[in-house]
Amino acid sequence: MKDLALSIKGLKVKYGVIEALKGIDIEVREGEVVALLGANGAGKSTTLRTISGLTEATEGSIKFYGKEITKLEANDIASLGISQSPEGRQIFRELTVEENLKIGCFTVKDHKQIEDNFKRVYNYFPVLKEREAQMSSTLSGGEQQMLAIARALMSSPKILLLDEPSLGLAPLIVQDIMRIVKEIKEEGTTVVIVEQNASQTLKIADYAYVLELGKINIHGKAEKLKDDPRLIEAYLGSH
Repeated sequence: MKDLALSIKGLKVKYGVIEALKGIDIEVREGEVVALLGANGAGKSTTLRTISGLTEATEGSIKFYGKEITKLEANDIASLGISQSPEGRQIFRELTVEENLKIGCFTVKDHKQIEDNFKRVYNYFPVLKEREAQMSSTLSGGEQQMLAIARALMSSPKILLLDEPSLGLAPLIVQDIMRIVKEIKEEGTTVVIVEQNASQTLKIADYAYVLELGKINIHGKAEKLKDDPRLIEAYLGSH
């Protein structure tokens, strides 16, 4: 069996009196794509932000290859090899494509590794190579999403966290993004992807967890969940 890259046990997060996560358990094995699915407000983004150290856990444990990271600062978690492409892209619009990518490799000290990472992301996203001197604000929505993912990959992460990468994009662009996520996995990077677009995500995921109001109500192998009537009814629309 593959190594356990990420282990979440009994994770609770509160925003004031609101309990966003109500004690969830998630396992992510090395080299897999694990999907967190669910409607708006289910707790998906909160889960990613808590893994990254951007949101504080109220209770529970997050372990990265057996190391407890629940109380670590976000920059220390990034240095260990967890990188996030945030919801809404959050690129630096006033910087060029290349400058955005350079910011992504702040934890990498080896110049050869940085060069290799540039080659790798330009291989995934050739359009970014064409646009490397352009201001990021001039990119289309799909190109900005590609830049956000590429920037997260520049730190050579062991685990890539993707928050709503298909949000607001045309269906063809979504297919492109999902194909590239699959390629990233095939080259050895573990991926945790948060999505509302269940049908596209289940095509590329190995395992999936479905969150509803801060709890996991369904989980299992992605290929089986595709045909689960509860999932179809709740997230794909019954048809």
